[in-house]
Amino acid sequence: QVQLVESGGGFVQAGGSLRLSCAPSGRIFSINAMGWYRRPPGKQRELVAAITVGGSNTNYADSVKGRFTISRDNAKNTVYLQMNSLKPEDTAVYYCHYSGYMEYWGQGTQVTVSS
Repeated sequence: QVQLVESGGGFVQAGGSLRLSCAPSGRIFSINAMGWYRRPPGKQRELVAAITVGGSNTNYADSVKGRFTISRDNAKNTVYLQMNSLKPEDTAVYYCHYSGYMEYWGQGTQVTVSS
């Protein structure tokens, strides 16, 4: 079974940057959109950013607009999340998500931002 593998999480001070990457462990087909979600401590999972595969339309949560940028490499079925000007409230487990004919989730990667 194909899984999504995330990387790039870690510990950073407020104002710093991190870049998350997500790639499938095998071949996948008919993906329409890729995205990133996060689950802050004690809170529900929320959408952070999403991007369509065909048209490159993007969507961001208001809390990250202007700071985070989502991008993708269709040839590699890989999605990235560049996170700049990080804040302590960005601390969460970040999950990548692919949707299309089937739905895929990553295992999650921890991002911790200290004040």
